[in-house]
Amino acid sequence: MLAIYKKELRSYFTSMIGYVFIAFFLVIIGIYFMIYNLMFGFANFEYSLSTVTFIFVLLVPLLTMRLMSEENKQKTDQLLLTSPLTARSIIWGKFFAVFTIFGIVMAIVCTYPLIMSLYGSVPYGSAYGSILGFTLLGGAYLAMGLFISSLTESQVIAAVISFVAFLFTVLMEGFASIFPTDNKTAYTVFTVIVLLICLLLYRMMHNATVSLVAGVVGIGGLTAIYMLKPTLFDGSVVKVFGWLSVISRFDNFSSGIFDLSGVIYYLSIIFLFTFLSMQVIKKRRWS
Repeated sequence: MLAIYKKELRSYFTSMIGYVFIAFFLVIIGIYFMIYNLMFGFANFEYSLSTVTFIFVLLVPLLTMRLMSEENKQKTDQLLLTSPLTARSIIWGKFFAVFTIFGIVMAIVCTYPLIMSLYGSVPYGSAYGSILGFTLLGGAYLAMGLFISSLTESQVIAAVISFVAFLFTVLMEGFASIFPTDNKTAYTVFTVIVLLICLLLYRMMHNATVSLVAGVVGIGGLTAIYMLKPTLFDGSVVKVFGWLSVISRFDNFSSGIFDLSGVIYYLSIIFLFTFLSMQVIKKRRWS
């Protein structure tokens, strides 16, 4: 894993992507920090972080698009797949490398509350709690971007899909509020989601049987619940989308509340998408 980590980390600084990511991230955060905290005099640094969550949609695809897609395109993934390295070592090495780039940004951001303390009293607890939540939010997006990159050979396609997926997570609650709250609409929405999951499984595993079984079980379960107690679906789209929303989990951190469930949620997202990336690697290794 250490060899993969060093290789990936070195590549970010030899190709300028790492410098561009760090520079743009700090510039955008710095602008809001200057306006909110230095010019307007707000003592709460979490206000600045809550307004720049859109930055992940713009910059994380730039950082993650090449993680696996470049290996797939240049066929250097064959070297990785035939090496004694495990899929876990490959994926975690790449993830920690890209997280290190993001960690450099967050290490610099950690000095901002200290700068604010030169001009007055600063609530350090809420400030650094929001920085922790922001860091975990970034880690979740990086893991998602890594998984998307593992599914394609094109960096452009990986970047576009990541951008669309991240944008959807930002607008997820807004989309959910558009749907009617009746149980029939909820049943239809969840059925479509199950079908999309089945398509994703087939794209990852190229196993029609597994995808078909997952679809039958998922849709069959939804249909059984809908037939027995349809009232359970009333308003469930908004609730489920709100619970799944990656961005909404940061609201408590941005309000100065340390949310342990949010920490567990972000860590779960990181482990889930790194696990899925490992399965893609294993499938290619044995195919």
